[in-house]
Amino acid sequence: MSYKRFSALFMVAVLVMSFSYSRPAQAAPISNPGNGNGAKPVCPGPAAPGDSHCYAWVRPNASASPVGLTPAQMKAAYGFSTSNTAGAGMTIAIVDAYDLPTAEKDLNVFSKQFGLPECTTANGCFKKVNQTGGTKYPRYNSGWGLEIALDIEWAHAIAPGAKILLVEASSNSFANLLAAEDYAAAHANYVSNSWGASEFSGQTAYDSHFSRPGVSFFVSAGDAGLPADYPSSSPNVISVGGTRLTFNSDGSLLSETGWSSGGGGCSLYETATSAQSGFSGYAQVNCAGKRATPDVSLDADPYSGAAVYDSSNYQGQKGWYQVGGTSLSSPMWAGRAAVSGALVNAAYVYGNNVTYRDITSGNNGASCLGGFDLCSGRGSWTGATP
Repeated sequence: MSYKRFSALFMVAVLVMSFSYSRPAQAAPISNPGNGNGAKPVCPGPAAPGDSHCYAWVRPNASASPVGLTPAQMKAAYGFSTSNTAGAGMTIAIVDAYDLPTAEKDLNVFSKQFGLPECTTANGCFKKVNQTGGTKYPRYNSGWGLEIALDIEWAHAIAPGAKILLVEASSNSFANLLAAEDYAAAHANYVSNSWGASEFSGQTAYDSHFSRPGVSFFVSAGDAGLPADYPSSSPNVISVGGTRLTFNSDGSLLSETGWSSGGGGCSLYETATSAQSGFSGYAQVNCAGKRATPDVSLDADPYSGAAVYDSSNYQGQKGWYQVGGTSLSSPMWAGRAAVSGALVNAAYVYGNNVTYRDITSGNNGASCLGGFDLCSGRGSWTGATP
């Protein structure tokens, strides 16, 4: 169900709970995800004109111990590398709005919990800057703070050997987010963006911010089904949609289907790349030469959401949350791309480089079809190589 259909829930007060947390020395065992019913968007939209909103969805009550999928279970579901050096030599930039004061601390609670290497300023793995590269950070925003925690923790989970660069825009305006994008693109190999808004006339003038030689750009496709959002619809980015994972009682993967709220659609303003329009499955989505989104997908349904640690007092709480949305799938794609070490652009995803799990069940306003669709794109990246 889309956040548009959840709008009546936005006025419901969230139960306030506080938890102390003691970090265990060993990674926790794999667990099944909890029930995603009751999940809500952490940055309720639609965004005001000229602004963007984040795409994370959360089950609103925090927990003293992890809830949701662990890195081990997520990697097992997709056959991703389990090496703690995967992604070494690469830098993943995360672009978000506002500040998460506890970002580095929370990342390392997450890392210690799940047996991942430390990612700190001291060891050179983590760096946080404002939109111009400085250290005068913007104000804190609880919704965007949880978004930041999700993004940095799950980029690190998939590519624990890569460096993480967090670039915080002064606000959620496109002007500030695009300034942050420019800094990120100049200092990273892969850039993940878990934010966007409805398409608008004039958006093509912003496409150049998502183009830099040697840099791969990933953008969440959105969490409201059809139609397409921007900047997901920019032809210069990889638009990442969402799926739902279902597990057997022993924690093994049972199925992967399209998420009913995953973003997608034909762009009103953007033209498809030649790689996309020339792909054999493009004709069946009836976009008539326009950009089709998403290109690809990974887990995003909050029902099969991921464990995220945030101690910054989201909605009066702190601790572990089960979080989904295409805010989850975008940093995971950036992480998986970093593990490959390749330039992951349209030519790459529409070529023969990726082993996809074709998602043929599910509907986000468009049916998941064989080959390519507006529900899950080409499908989910699977396997540890390339």
